[in-house]
Amino acid sequence: MISLVVPTLGRSSLAVLLGALADQLGELPEVEVLLVDDRRDDTGELAVPGVLAAYTKVLTGRGAGPAAARNLGWRAAHGAWVVFLDDDVVPAPDWARRLRADLATTGRVGGVQGVVEVPLPAGRRPTDWERGTAGLAEGKWITADMAYRRSVLAAVGGFDERFPRAYREDAELAHRVRRAGWVLLPGRRRVTHPVRLESRWVSLRTQRGNADDALLRRLYGRSWRTDLGLPPGRRPRHVAVTAAGAVALAALALRGPAGDRRRVLGVLSGLAALGWAAGTAEFARDRIAPGPRTTDEVTTMLVTSALIPPLAVGHWVRGWWRARAVPAGALVGADRPGAGR
Repeated sequence: MISLVVPTLGRSSLAVLLGALADQLGELPEVEVLLVDDRRDDTGELAVPGVLAAYTKVLTGRGAGPAAARNLGWRAAHGAWVVFLDDDVVPAPDWARRLRADLATTGRVGGVQGVVEVPLPAGRRPTDWERGTAGLAEGKWITADMAYRRSVLAAVGGFDERFPRAYREDAELAHRVRRAGWVLLPGRRRVTHPVRLESRWVSLRTQRGNADDALLRRLYGRSWRTDLGLPPGRRPRHVAVTAAGAVALAALALRGPAGDRRRVLGVLSGLAALGWAAGTAEFARDRIAPGPRTTDEVTTMLVTSALIPPLAVGHWVRGWWRARAVPAGALVGADRPGAGR
């Protein structure tokens, strides 16, 4: 049996996903679908297509985020393989057939990832948000479509629920699986991940993920990005820009009456302000240049490029403060070489 686990917040995209799965039931004769309703408010039952209803069980999550919702799903699963799908992906027409082929593996293969395609608009350059979503196509072991052996999940303890957002929690699990001696492979099945509509200020909200990065730093040390296969970030530059802005404001506020101190602090404030302006301009340019350069997009990039550095640093500090009580290397599950053998 194959278990499909879909955490959901009840978005309209769920109906599209379930409809696509219902059309392919013939390719998956032994399958169960576990919908984890992670909505925090009671807004009614989730709609499941009639043909799929007999194969589907709805579980009630506690609104604690995708890691906790997926854990609830796989722990209730009966299949030897557990396939995690996001509720906003659309499986290709041959997804189920290719899934069976992907999972026909032996030996130390503990997980197989599906191919994620992100369609971008034709006829114009993508926005900053669209480019960010398109990065999913290059992500490794992301749970937009990721299959694990249930025994492997049990051996390593599943997802770490200390990560409350859809951010890094899948990469962290994949790292523990590989540390335990299992191999992860790319598969051939495909899903489409459309770019969902978002507020123009979405990039400010996503900075909350820096708090999770602080926990990863605590758990894995300085090499956490390399260990988890994550690209380098901008945090050192965000820190520098934020520090320059803080020094500029502090020096301006402490100038006092006329005299040598006022002149020195005035010069210091001016130099720090120039550093802040240069760093902010560089960040804005890097985000504006590949985009559509419309008035709305340019305005949004200018404003958010000024606000993101202090927000990113603030969330990192908040995450570091919370993680200080976590023993370094305190991982969930049986994270040791050979676990689950």
